[in-house]
Amino acid sequence: MSSFLYALGRTAYRRRHLVLALWLSALVVLGGLASVARGEFDEKFSVPGTESQAALDSLGRTFPQAGGVTAQLVVVAPDGGSVRDTAVRKAIEAGANRLNATEGVEAATSPFDKYAKGVIADDGSAAIIQIRLEVVNGDVSAGTYRALEKQTDRLQASIPGSQASVGGEAYNNNRPGFSIVEALGVVVALVVLLLTLGSLRAAGMPLLTALLGVAITMLLIIGATGITTISSTTPLLAVMLGLAVGIDYALFIVSRHREQLAGGMETEESAAQALATAGSAVVFAGLTVMIALIGLAVAGIPFLTTMGVAASVGVLIAVLIALTLLPSLLGFAGSRLRPKVRASRARRPTSTERRSSGKLALGWVRFVTKVPVITIVLVVAVLLTLAYPAKDLRIALPSNGVADPGTPARVTYDLISDHFGPGYNGPLIVSATIVGSDDPLGVMDGIADEIRQLPGVASVPLATPNENADTGIIQVIPENGPDTQQTKDLVRDIRSRKAHFEDAYDVPVYVTGYTAVAIDVSDRLGRALLPFGVLVVGLSLILLTMVFRSIAVPIKATLGYLLSVGAAFGVTAMVFEWGWFGSVFNVAQTAPVISFLPILLMGILFGLAMDYEVFLVSRIREAYVHGRSAGPAIEQGFVSSSRVVVAAAIIMFSVFAAFVPEGEGPIKTIAFGLAVGVFVDAFVVRMTLVPAILALLGRSAWWLPAWIDRRLPSFDVEGAALTHQLSLSSWPSANDQHVIVAEGLQVSTGAPVELAAMPRDVVVVEGPAGSGKTALLLSLAGRMRIGAGKVKVAGLVLPEQAAAVRRRTGYLDCGRTSDVRRELNEIVTAEPAVIFVDQVDQLTDHDQRAALASLLDDVVVGSREPAVVLAVRDRSAIADLIPGHVTTLIMRGVPDLAGTPR
Repeated sequence: MSSFLYALGRTAYRRRHLVLALWLSALVVLGGLASVARGEFDEKFSVPGTESQAALDSLGRTFPQAGGVTAQLVVVAPDGGSVRDTAVRKAIEAGANRLNATEGVEAATSPFDKYAKGVIADDGSAAIIQIRLEVVNGDVSAGTYRALEKQTDRLQASIPGSQASVGGEAYNNNRPGFSIVEALGVVVALVVLLLTLGSLRAAGMPLLTALLGVAITMLLIIGATGITTISSTTPLLAVMLGLAVGIDYALFIVSRHREQLAGGMETEESAAQALATAGSAVVFAGLTVMIALIGLAVAGIPFLTTMGVAASVGVLIAVLIALTLLPSLLGFAGSRLRPKVRASRARRPTSTERRSSGKLALGWVRFVTKVPVITIVLVVAVLLTLAYPAKDLRIALPSNGVADPGTPARVTYDLISDHFGPGYNGPLIVSATIVGSDDPLGVMDGIADEIRQLPGVASVPLATPNENADTGIIQVIPENGPDTQQTKDLVRDIRSRKAHFEDAYDVPVYVTGYTAVAIDVSDRLGRALLPFGVLVVGLSLILLTMVFRSIAVPIKATLGYLLSVGAAFGVTAMVFEWGWFGSVFNVAQTAPVISFLPILLMGILFGLAMDYEVFLVSRIREAYVHGRSAGPAIEQGFVSSSRVVVAAAIIMFSVFAAFVPEGEGPIKTIAFGLAVGVFVDAFVVRMTLVPAILALLGRSAWWLPAWIDRRLPSFDVEGAALTHQLSLSSWPSANDQHVIVAEGLQVSTGAPVELAAMPRDVVVVEGPAGSGKTALLLSLAGRMRIGAGKVKVAGLVLPEQAAAVRRRTGYLDCGRTSDVRRELNEIVTAEPAVIFVDQVDQLTDHDQRAALASLLDDVVVGSREPAVVLAVRDRSAIADLIPGHVTTLIMRGVPDLAGTPR
């Protein structure tokens, strides 16, 4: 990967005008498409496959009066009065009539209507007008909301001393939005970037690229609203994540670039190497975040899947911008990004600020690794203590009871709770399919009477069939609020009696309504936590094993992630469930957190935790791979990476924390949990626990069984492969013309191979079966990984540029093809630099041998320029095919790595 990114960095640097134009063009084009295709954000939650959702969908067809979007207008009589007073009653009935004539209202039912049940308080202090709304594309228009509030004000004015408020289900979609407070996170990020990079120009690059990525992500989301259902929480989450990772990813690359420029490296080379090293870590980090976000689909809930996909697209765009646009901007800046060093410090490549931060980092890592066991025990104890409150964390979909005080939704909710009881804010609908019953009224009354006897039921005000007598509904008012455990227990209690109702009344019964749907969403998400956790933990183990070639490091990283998640859950429960420091974080009251917070927090924190793990531990491994012993490698890697990791963590923490003070709905709790998780993971787990564990493990931290190592692909995050490639860029000489150069090439357990070939050379590799001829050809052709040695083919270094070598060479196995002439012509047409022909002594057909002879003749004396390498058991068997002057390489007694001895 590092070799590919190195080439990409050079290309983007050299073609910076084209790269910049392409990204700006993408912004303009997407802006135009979004303006044309955009739709509206939709706050409806649905859970396909659940009883409540299926019953709700069915009611929409068979009993539309019980479905749809509803609102409630509650009227509280003047002090000492009653809503049954003649003047008050007439005013309420007149208000209901006006509502029926209001645009956007399908029907409004007066509390004094003969079909209205349970909507007048027992003491007559309040009454509720039930309103069913017309909706377009599942969304209530802003005009309808304004009309409802206007009629509410008019009704209140018509009853002196009364109070009227409109709310209910239609208002349970308080859309979170942006405020000026969120911009403070960007300001903090700019300050941190300036302090970290020491240059306004360098600090501005990560910010500009992140903002561009966020803008493109937002345009994609806005355009997608015209195609699919997207909630208004989705763009906020995408912006929050895109901004955080976009700044951080660019910071890692720019910081590495400035570090290399300070050491005197040429600007283009530095940009390419920064992308190859820090960029490799960015690719891996972005990949882990995206996988975790897409993994939210495990829950099987459409709105959550959409949210995860949208956020992962934002992360992908941030990665692509960091890998393409950022190196082009480095090209525009050129040497102006090189840190200035005063003459008095000319012998030292770093600034005083960098030296002082390095001393602080060195002091810290030595402190936490001096007695690593004590550090580990203390950190684990603290994090487990913070995680303890998580046992009380409750999840639910938000109700109007947690809306901001003073809003219509909250005022209505509180009035209904005060005058009717909290259960009126979350009524349950029990539906029954009564099409086969000969006594629909009796069936509905019988079921209703049994439900009235259940614990937790406040009342059953309505039990009626529809006009066709094929579906009946029973309205159940719980004693407790919609987001309480008691109401959940009541839903489960009714559902547990389904078999009884079917036996007794011969009708199937279902529990639905907004409250039941919300309970089913929470239950589905709760059940998805374990499989999602297994998925995340399993991915982290596999991916980190590939990156760090170690068993201990992935296990340590995963356990650290679990501690971070536990602490984030625990602190969130302290604030939003226990109410600790509620005034500090502008939390008006305690309540369950949004249902999808745990799974979302686990997914996002997984990706971010792996970010810091990779950026920190890759530098430690880089020092270890380059010859440092375990202890000094920890110190060197920590000191070289800690400054940028700390800056990245502060930036990400600031971006998330900025959404907390004025954040609304789920965004507030999500942002809070992420801010806590990032802080704990970066500063407590990665910067404290990780070096202590690595110090305790010593060299064993980097142990990996050889059989696993051979089977795992390599990410080469630390850039060791690129270092090897660059070290051979001028080998064996600056202008060497050889198409094959091999020195100490180890393709098996035999002796190292030395080989050199110029264009038009013919090399015969001769040896008995099992001598390693095929292994040698496959290795030189880039089709088998070499064991050791220095090798260049067509000017490309193996194994780092194996893919490019495969494109520049041709390989023909005469023992496994029936048409040598055709395949040889295809290879020659591609004009390769080297042609490898294996098992030449298997050629017995005269035409096939003639085709090979013709190729060799063209190479030596004709127009063809590639070198040719032939593998044969006995050179004399092909004496008639090859020219007289050839290079012969004798292979003896070496096991063939390709499989069957040849």
